[in-house]
Amino acid sequence: MSQNVPTSSADKNAKFKHQLYQYTLLIIGSLLFPIGVTCFIVPWSLNTGGLIGIAQILSYTLIQGTALSGVFNFLMNIPLFILAWRKLSKNFVYKTLLSLIIQSTLLSVLPVPSEPILPDVLSNVIFGAILGGVGIGLCLQSAGSAGGLDILGMYFSVTKPGFSVGKLSYAVNAFVELAAAFIFGLPNALYSTMFLVLAYFISDKVHLQNICMYGLIITNVPDVKEHLLTDLHRGVTAWNGFGAFTGDHKEILLCVMNRYEVKSVKRIVRTYDPKAFFILCEGKAVLGNYERRLME
Repeated sequence: MSQNVPTSSADKNAKFKHQLYQYTLLIIGSLLFPIGVTCFIVPWSLNTGGLIGIAQILSYTLIQGTALSGVFNFLMNIPLFILAWRKLSKNFVYKTLLSLIIQSTLLSVLPVPSEPILPDVLSNVIFGAILGGVGIGLCLQSAGSAGGLDILGMYFSVTKPGFSVGKLSYAVNAFVELAAAFIFGLPNALYSTMFLVLAYFISDKVHLQNICMYGLIITNVPDVKEHLLTDLHRGVTAWNGFGAFTGDHKEILLCVMNRYEVKSVKRIVRTYDPKAFFILCEGKAVLGNYERRLME
């Protein structure tokens, strides 16, 4: 019994640190997105797309301003939270709710600059997209989301793996930007579309769980394979090989993971066989029985 206590305590400590790290990412991401939108996008009356974009249009239509954007955004997310609560993990819902509260509050209380921070609209679009994209990506990396279409994306990734979330996002945002073109003008809608494309491109790069990787590990230590299976809970394909120069027996291991799990794989290899030969590459597409694990 006494030998199990330290292990249990260590596991709890590691889990707490992991949760603290994820919530830190979530809070930073939830702060970055509304700051980027309020400081760089709103002064030019650009539209952010998604549910927030719809909220901006509703707020502008009713009060000729964006003060109600946060309130409308929160209200439109309520049915999505009900959907997520029934089908997705509770931790995902809690984190997304916290993110949405932070975003909605900042979108409502942050003062919009009386003049754009940068003199030209393109520079504001780029910096707004950088902050917004990193913010969305950090929220997703935390095993939560920034709300809105991200909730639908997670929902469909779990319930309908073959469903194209991208097509859904394109359809919704096309409708939003079409409405923005009528309200704010065509140039405005085109710059808004540029913001959308850049922001989601950046968020995809920050959302490490969405990037597939594969590792090729050449080792003669069986523990490496065992701990990839038991610690990472990823499948491993192994075959026998030998060193052409030394003639020593080697095991060649192939393991597919997401980029978020790479640090765990490196830790396993470094711990059990520091001399292992490790090749790590990004997979453009992974077909077959592969668990994406977007929420953890």
